[in-house]
Amino acid sequence: MVPMGFIIDLSFWGVQGLTVKKEAAKKEAVKKVVVKKETAKKRAAPARPRAGRPTREEAARRHEELLDSAIDWFLESGYDNTRVIDIADSLGMSKRTVYAYYKDKEALFIAAVDRLVERYIVPIETLQAAETDDLEETLRAVARIRIANVATPAGIKLQRILNAQSHRFPDLINRSLSTIEPTLAFLSGLFRRLEAQGKVRVTDAEAMATAFLSLVVSGPSRMIIMGGRMEQADIEARINFSVDLFLNGIRPR
Repeated sequence: MVPMGFIIDLSFWGVQGLTVKKEAAKKEAVKKVVVKKETAKKRAAPARPRAGRPTREEAARRHEELLDSAIDWFLESGYDNTRVIDIADSLGMSKRTVYAYYKDKEALFIAAVDRLVERYIVPIETLQAAETDDLEETLRAVARIRIANVATPAGIKLQRILNAQSHRFPDLINRSLSTIEPTLAFLSGLFRRLEAQGKVRVTDAEAMATAFLSLVVSGPSRMIIMGGRMEQADIEARINFSVDLFLNGIRPR
C-alpha cells in the first residue's frame, strides 16, 4: 500500500507543476506581445541607411583626394622615398583600394601628374574673352593670364615635379606641352588674322606664338617657380617691356 505521505507529495508536485505551467504560459504570452510591439515599432520607424559601397560622387571625390595627396607626397619625399601605403594611410584609405585604381606606384604618379596638367591648362575660351581690337592690350592680357596661371598651386607643383622627375620619366615633358596648346592655337590664329589685314608680318604663326611665350612669359614664370617674389608692378613692367619688344619685331615696316 502506497504511503499517504507519498500520495500527498505527488499531489503537491502535481499542483506545483500545473502552477509552473500556467506561469510559463503567461510569460510566453507576455513575450509574444512584447515581440509584436517591437516589430511594429521597427516597421513604423524610418529605415536607416545601410553601410555599403560609396556613391559615384563620393568615389570621384576620394579619387581626386588620392591624386592630390600623391603629388604632395612625391614632391615632399621624392619618387623613390614615397610609398603607396603612406599615401593610403594619410587618407584613411586601404592600400588595396589604391591598387584597385592603379597597378603600381608609377601608374599612380603618372595619373597624379596628368591631373595637374589638366588643372594647369588655360582654356582657349578664357583667352578669346581677353581679346580686344587693340593687339598690344590683347597680348598683355594673354601674358597676365599665363603668368597668373603659373603662380597657382597646380602650376607651381607641375613645374617642380617636372624639374625633379623628367629625367626618370622623359614623357612628362610631352605631357606638359599639352598645357600650352590652347594658348599657341589662340595666338597663331590671332597672328594669321592680323596678317590678312596687313597689321603684322608673319612668316610662321606657330613659331611666332612660341617666341611670344618664351619672350614675355618665361622670365617671370621661372622666377615664380624658383620661389622668387615679384611684385605685381614688377610683373606689369616686365610684360609691357617684353610686349613692346615683340611687337617691334612683327609690325610692318
